[in-house]
Amino acid sequence: MSPSERRPRYARRRHEQRVFALALLAGLPGTALGLLLLWTGDFSIRAQWTLTLAVVGAWWGFAWTARERVVRPLQTLSNVLAALREGDYSIRARGARHDEALGQALSEVNALGATLREQRLGALEATNLLQRVMAVIDVAIFAFDEKETLALVNRAGERLLARPAEALLGRRAADLGLGDCLRGGAQRTLEATFPGSAGGRWELRRSTFRLGGRPHQLLVLSDLSRALREEERQAWRRLIRVLGHEINNSLAPIKSISRSLQDLIRREPRPPDLDDDIAQGLAVITARSEALARFMSSYARLARLPPPEFEPLDVGAWVRRVADLETRLAVDVVEGPPLVIEADGAQLDQLLINLVRNAVDAALETGGGVQVGWTRADSHVEVWVRDEGPGLSETTNLFVPFFTTKPNGTGIGLVLSRQIAEAHGGSLTLENRTDARGCEARLRLPVEQPERSADLAP
Repeated sequence: MSPSERRPRYARRRHEQRVFALALLAGLPGTALGLLLLWTGDFSIRAQWTLTLAVVGAWWGFAWTARERVVRPLQTLSNVLAALREGDYSIRARGARHDEALGQALSEVNALGATLREQRLGALEATNLLQRVMAVIDVAIFAFDEKETLALVNRAGERLLARPAEALLGRRAADLGLGDCLRGGAQRTLEATFPGSAGGRWELRRSTFRLGGRPHQLLVLSDLSRALREEERQAWRRLIRVLGHEINNSLAPIKSISRSLQDLIRREPRPPDLDDDIAQGLAVITARSEALARFMSSYARLARLPPPEFEPLDVGAWVRRVADLETRLAVDVVEGPPLVIEADGAQLDQLLINLVRNAVDAALETGGGVQVGWTRADSHVEVWVRDEGPGLSETTNLFVPFFTTKPNGTGIGLVLSRQIAEAHGGSLTLENRTDARGCEARLRLPVEQPERSADLAP
């Protein structure tokens, strides 16, 4: 037994002995006085020795009882605290009364045990839930310690590496083909091939946490290829549905009128107004053909949007130039801070022209006005277009291709505008105003493009 293990026991013995000695000293004056009176009185020798043994035994017994009444509760507290330290929260201290100091101490220890038990149950339930979520989630999760040794993996990670957890845990990231994933950007996409999956695009997310006082890295890999393929299938279904609907809407009347004209031509004798009927039918066929041609041209325009060519663009000059192009209504320009951004001026002209034209169309319905302006927000510029029109009655399909509420609209203006904004790394939103009647389009663009900033960095 080491000295560190002997010292607590020695200290405990000294405390017990000290309590016993104090109890003996407390009874010593009375015992000594009683024995003095006994041995100086007129008693026989036999009686003196009998009474002496009785007095000394009672003195010793009371002292030992006092010692036990002090030591036993302390031992109970020690046992309960030791059980709590070892994770056993079922032991309770008896004799916990609230009308005495010792009982209050025992009550507090029991309350502490109950609290720790509830916390442990909550932690076990949370851990169990986390394990179940990690088991069923279709995302590969890995945890590596500071030596890049695998400490945790879920079932999706096992499938990704085509090996069970028993064969993966304790191995280094480089041996598992994940060494490069622990370096570089903490959030990025990469093209990679793993033993349990074909090559494809993956989204990588990495963060750090501490477990047992040691730093760990949490690595999450999600397959983007499957989601992109599903989105691609859905996009094709929507596109075919839209194209089929529009083409059928044009071909159905063309087919019907063509058959009617054929029947008129074959009729004998020919009707006197045959030429007028043929002219009207051909006019309808021409109109529907032109509408179908415009539709296909609009789709081709939407599908062939070229990538932007970034050049310095003065925001103020750009906004004022587009506002001056509108001749139906005077557009009020609210000046913002002087600002030059990296953008494709031709594409942004097309975007802002669409927004201003839509705002003027809405304002003309109510006789309201249109304002356009810009503000600087950190590393972005926000260009807004506000109108005093009737507002938006339908907001869910605004950016759906070929959806339009205008009689002669094509349904691609807002879609094309959003594509231009996203190609510049920005965003476009359109919603009803809260301060007045009408709606507000808000375009958010980065001041500098990340690729160009990296190229210009020393």
